[in-house]
Amino acid sequence: MFDAMTTPAVSLTNVHLTLPSRAGNVDILRGVDLEVKPGEAFGIVGPSGSGKTTLLMVIAGLEKASSGDVVVAGKSLAGLGEDDLAAFRRDHVGIIFQSFHLIPTMTALENVAVPLEFRGAKDAMATAADQLTRVGLGHRLDHYPSQLSGGEQQRVAIARALASGAKIIIADEPTGNLDHVTGEQIIKLLFDAKEQSGTSLILVTHDRALAQRCDRMAEVLDGKIVSGARP
Repeated sequence: MFDAMTTPAVSLTNVHLTLPSRAGNVDILRGVDLEVKPGEAFGIVGPSGSGKTTLLMVIAGLEKASSGDVVVAGKSLAGLGEDDLAAFRRDHVGIIFQSFHLIPTMTALENVAVPLEFRGAKDAMATAADQLTRVGLGHRLDHYPSQLSGGEQQRVAIARALASGAKIIIADEPTGNLDHVTGEQIIKLLFDAKEQSGTSLILVTHDRALAQRCDRMAEVLDGKIVSGARP
């Protein structure tokens, strides 16, 4: 069983990812070693195309490593099928995307509640309403994504990620589609939520100054981590 206080939130050892292309195989990740501690805010920076988003996808089990060990929340992801990986993400990992990924035909409340209902939570609606209130959207429960600003949509996405009680939150450029002021509000919300719930926050950003606000940061270059991989 995963002990969120002592087991590393993420541990990657010599992870490679090679994908086919018309020009031949492409090495996306090349021997990545990485450890994220429980409750830690960990920033990942690197130029476009360096592999940092792919690294997040491997950590989340959305992309399978070609080789190496990927252990997240104390569980090895090697050999897990798609159904098992989906269940693993549902129980342990919350993901926040740059483009929000909300369901347009569902209200803010429904967007947060539906994943909880899939888990069999009996109080899904009440939990969703509580999380939306915590991120400042208690007055927008019945609004659809098209009726919300970009910052409000990202708040819904954060509420959705936190509502499951996941101890690992992965955020991929969460302020990339937001203006500076709104982006600062979202970042404060993420860091405040991390402190309140004791989650590990893995934050991919092109903004080095933002990454430096984390407890630690690593730099990805050409599919390798060139600094900050281990505590």
